[in-house]
Amino acid sequence: MDYSTNITYLILEGHVDLKKYRYIYFIIALMVYLLIICCNTVVISVIYTNKHLHEPMYIFVAALLCNCLFGTTGLYPKLLSDLLSESQVVSLQACVFQAFFIYTCGSSEFTLLSVMAYDRYVSICKPLQYATLVKMSTVKKLLFFSWFLPSCENSVGVILTFQLQFCKFRIHRIYCDNYSIVKLGCGDISLNNLYGLFVLTVAVFPPVVFIVFSYIRILTVCVKSSKDFRRKALQTCLPHLLSLVSFTLTSCFEVISSRFELNMPNIVAMIMSVEIFVIPPLINPLIYGLKLQEIFNRIKKMTRRKIDPSF
Repeated sequence: MDYSTNITYLILEGHVDLKKYRYIYFIIALMVYLLIICCNTVVISVIYTNKHLHEPMYIFVAALLCNCLFGTTGLYPKLLSDLLSESQVVSLQACVFQAFFIYTCGSSEFTLLSVMAYDRYVSICKPLQYATLVKMSTVKKLLFFSWFLPSCENSVGVILTFQLQFCKFRIHRIYCDNYSIVKLGCGDISLNNLYGLFVLTVAVFPPVVFIVFSYIRILTVCVKSSKDFRRKALQTCLPHLLSLVSFTLTSCFEVISSRFELNMPNIVAMIMSVEIFVIPPLINPLIYGLKLQEIFNRIKKMTRRKIDPSF
């Protein structure tokens, strides 16, 4: 009998002690999600409502934070629902879509970070050509490219996934990822694995290599420049570097926890799998809100107006 025709729903088995700590998990997840929404929305709204911040650097920051919101939206609503449900079940189509959505936002994050590195590189290394090289039309094209290319790459992965025949229905995770879905397939899944590794390589290595190259050039220019110039360059580059480091590290944890069956406690595996949906979405708005002086000043003014309307 071909059991693959009967697999329409999948069971998520990555939750730990859910019956015992169900409501504690729910409250923590809900607070984290609301905090992510509030922090990111504040910075995005400050950039959107202030015309002085309608510059490429700040537009890219807003795009990065929007991407964080999109990515977390792919996880938290379903996760919160599962925490209150007796059974953690998802349809095969919804599971594949969640994996596609999360992977696309993850790939877009690296692309956006490389675009931001390009902006900083031109601004610091070629300031006289900045207005020509980073026009608003160029910004729109770069943003379109940052989301369109990852969507196309992951769409092919979705097509390959739906070509599989499934004979298993248990995923040992708290959300759907492509590799876990592919492992449920019967027969040969080597093509799916190879394409997944290809997308992972294309999504990560070219952006990271370009960012490293950009900052080597930036560092070279800063060494030859004045102390005041180095301070201003560091002020605009440090938030970007912190975002890159936090997202790269949490992405590594996600890949390790999904691709390698390590001998670790279930609670540790669960924490590692969700770090990418907690740390970067919370750190990014704090980094850019506090480190970029223009955004920080606007947030201070907005806060003072709410406390003292006569301000």
